[in-house]
Amino acid sequence: MKGNKHLGHPRIGQRDVVYENPHQQVYKLRLDFGDFSKEIFVTDYGDRVGVVVEGPEGILLVRQYRHLIDRVSWEIPGGKVDQTESLEEAARRECVEETGIVCRELSPLLMFHPGLDTLYNPTHLFHSHEFEENPETAVFHGDEVSGRDWIPLKQCISMISSCKIVDSLTIIGLLSYHTFMKQK
Repeated sequence: MKGNKHLGHPRIGQRDVVYENPHQQVYKLRLDFGDFSKEIFVTDYGDRVGVVVEGPEGILLVRQYRHLIDRVSWEIPGGKVDQTESLEEAARRECVEETGIVCRELSPLLMFHPGLDTLYNPTHLFHSHEFEENPETAVFHGDEVSGRDWIPLKQCISMISSCKIVDSLTIIGLLSYHTFMKQK
């Protein structure tokens, strides 16, 4: 084997923030492995949550315009966890804000990291079968979503295969729900 005998834990240099806003922080640091070092830039979004809500008509999806694909994207409700809230509180809040649906019960589904090198965004997925429409929150945030629909799970899986669903949070949420929950 050429190169390093092993890539153990590097010495980590000082974290220098190069950009920050209320939603993210980008910082630069140097990783020193002894034989070599490298400078990396990490984008830190903090924790995020997503909710797979299944009702009699299917899975609850929202439609949101996404600039990077220049079209409307089908997605499960989800978003950033505020510092003052638990993961479950954030999942409930995001679902209400984006859909007007209040999840009475949430169960953990899966936790994953979308990237392991330069993206910090631990993601926690939940699922819910017990929910209600809250008349006070039935009007969802129009600045975030353009609508919502209940789509049968089988159709959601087909939408992934045909690239109609391309959001990684949604793909991982739907496939893990399909794998772990529907096969019980």
